[in-house]
This record gives sequence, structure tokens and C-alpha cells, in this order.
Amino acid sequence: MIRPDDLAHCREVIRTGSLSFHAASKLLPANVRDPALALYAFCRLADDEVDEGNNKTAAVLRLRDRLDLAYAGTPLDAPEDRAFAAIIAEYDMPRALPDALLEGLAWDAQERRYATLSDVRAYSARVASAVGAMMCVLMRVRCADTLARACDLGVAMQLTNIARDVGEDARAGRIYLPTDWLAGHGMDADAFLADPHPTPQVRAMTKALLREADHLYRRSEAGISGLPRQARLGIWAARLIYAGIGDQVTRQGYDSIGHRAHTSRAQKLVWIGQAGVRALGAGVMPRSALIYADPLPEVTFLVDAARQGQPARRRMTSVLNTLADLSAREMSHGNGGQSA
Repeated sequence: MIRPDDLAHCREVIRTGSLSFHAASKLLPANVRDPALALYAFCRLADDEVDEGNNKTAAVLRLRDRLDLAYAGTPLDAPEDRAFAAIIAEYDMPRALPDALLEGLAWDAQERRYATLSDVRAYSARVASAVGAMMCVLMRVRCADTLARACDLGVAMQLTNIARDVGEDARAGRIYLPTDWLAGHGMDADAFLADPHPTPQVRAMTKALLREADHLYRRSEAGISGLPRQARLGIWAARLIYAGIGDQVTRQGYDSIGHRAHTSRAQKLVWIGQAGVRALGAGVMPRSALIYADPLPEVTFLVDAARQGQPARRRMTSVLNTLADLSAREMSHGNGGQSA
């Protein structure tokens, strides 16, 4: 399905660029691990294009074009693109799922701020839960309840990333803390970005994000038993390793400005051992009623898309509107006008 040389390239991208996923991926069966590595390599490419480029708007629009080519069966001549096109063909990947990721990256290009926790969850749904839903498709899982729990895990992981990167994001001029939380603590977002410090107020908001992540990690566990038996160990490991990052932030007193949380190889090995115990237990313990919890409102569109599938050409209206706005900004900038 995926060319061996393209797969080798994708493995190397993940080995050097995503240590946590690389560790967890080793525990997946080959029939899931190989397409998952290709999927993550394409998503990593997309994220890096937007995050590291000088013109984020142009990067998003290039990614839109690359997705169009991949879904047309004529991918760009690059390993990640060829591999992703193979995944589309083999697994009938609904277009709405990578489109959701693209929309989240477009929001980054627009330098959006998020007023409420629900808004932050909506962003997390796009940049993280969309990948979780695509992982379910790679496992041939289309059960709505299992998909909802996979999306819980995606949001939890992204909230953990946000909590870990408060300082790094602030120094890059980005903020993902809900602005109504800042206002509730008497803080101004621009003033914080100009001079970020781990004040008690910022630590309290970081703690609140991790509390929400922990709630969603617990909910996500119920869905793991709905995955293929051979894949459960790897997903359990990913859940525990990412939650461990949040635990490290907690041990630092919720200061992710003066320090950036890191986890060691030894810690990962412990969590992988714990994942093995839990994966074995999933086959004998009664199924948790949490499997039937309603999906978060912010991820329902992902569950529907992955469950039902969509024709390749169908696009979400919100994505089209966001991309149209970016195109207008890019055209204005190219004509000598000022970007908004």
C-alpha cells in the first residue's frame, strides 16, 4: 500500500520529531503502526509548515492544495504526500477529518485567541481529536461510542500540550489560555504576552487545564476496549505517556513558563509497563458505562464524519469560509495591502 521508501522516511520523521508518539507506536501491530506513522508524518509536516514558516497563511493554503491533490489521487511528489494518498485510497479516509486539522492550523495562522474553555476544546478537536478519529479509521473502527472516546483522548492530549507550553507559546506571541479565565483573574492577554511570568494566577489556570485533561483521560479509557485487541497496548501507552507530561507540570508547581516539562526514558518504560497491565485487564473487566457518554459538543462533527464516511469532495462550510478568509488576506498582502 505505502511505498517502502516512503514509509522509511515517515518512520524517521516521527523518530526525530515526536518522541512520545514514536515510543507508543512501537507497541502497535504492524498493520496499524505503519499507516499510523505515515499519518502522523503528514500531520507533523502540516503542523511544522504552519508553525515554523514565515508566512503561516501561505503555508495553510499550500496544505489545502496538497490535500486536494492527495484526494484527487495525484499527490505531490513527496514521501508524506504519497503515503497519505495511499492511506486515503486504502481506508476511505473521510475528507472532513484532515479538513478539520487544516482548519485548526488555519486558526493558528489567523492568530486566533479563544474566549472560553469550549473554544479551546473546539481548537483541540481540530488539531488533535481529528488525528484520533483518523487513527480509528486506520483500525477499521467506525463505532460512534469508541470514536467519541478517541476524541476525548485527543482533546486531553492537546490540553496537556497547552499546559506544558504556556511559556513557549507566550514567547512566540501565542496564547491558548481562555481569555475569559485571564479576565477573571484581572489579567490582560497582551500584557501577559509582553512579559510572561508564572504568577499564582497563571499557575491556577494551568492547573485548571490539567484538571480538565485528567477528566477526559479518564473518559477516554472506556473506548480503548473497543479497539482491536492488538492495538490497545499502544493506545494505553500513549494515554499514560501524555498524562505523565501533565504530571510533570504538576510537580513543577504548574510553572510551565520558567520550566518546560520533560519525561525520561525510564518514566516512559514504567508507563508502558502500566499500559500492558491495563491492556490485559481490559479483556476481563466489565465494560465501563462511560463508553456511552455523549461526545463533547465540540467533537460531534468528527464522530459523525468518521462513523458515516463522506464523499471525498465534500467539504465543511466552516473550513471553506476560513480558507476563503485566508485566501483574501494573502491576496491583499500580495497586492501590497495590509494583512488583518
